[in-house]
Amino acid sequence: MGVSKQAVYKRYKGKLHTVCAPYTHTEQGVLYLSEQAETLIKQDFLKDDRSNGAHTDTHTERSIGAVPEQSQEAGVVAVLQATIDTLQGQLEVKDRQIEELNARLAEVSAALLAAQQTAAAAQALHAGTIQQQLLTGEAGADQQGQEPEQKRGWFSKLFGK
Repeated sequence: MGVSKQAVYKRYKGKLHTVCAPYTHTEQGVLYLSEQAETLIKQDFLKDDRSNGAHTDTHTERSIGAVPEQSQEAGVVAVLQATIDTLQGQLEVKDRQIEELNARLAEVSAALLAAQQTAAAAQALHAGTIQQQLLTGEAGADQQGQEPEQKRGWFSKLFGK
């Protein structure tokens, strides 16, 4: 683009900081820009070139012809193509993430179904155990009620009922 690193850094720290911040990270004091941030900065420089070029285009066209407009258009096309490529890459990543999430969701659904079936079986087993205890408890109560009558001592048999 014909600009220095300092110019890019100044533009980034100035008006583009809030726009580009989500697309940057710093490692060991070095600022790294993603393709999205690079595209935004390029677009900003091209926009400034066009606004500054509006005053000089008439002078340039007289001496050189329409070549600067073509090179600017080629630059814009290149920036737009880079943006499209970046967005397509991001879309592919998102598609993979969605596929992975769907697979995880299927696994979780299967695990939930198995857990529900296990819980239902445990409840049925518990209900059966309680019912058996109740039946056993009633039979035991009947036997306990009969035992005192059967185990009467000789004294009560002699003088009692």
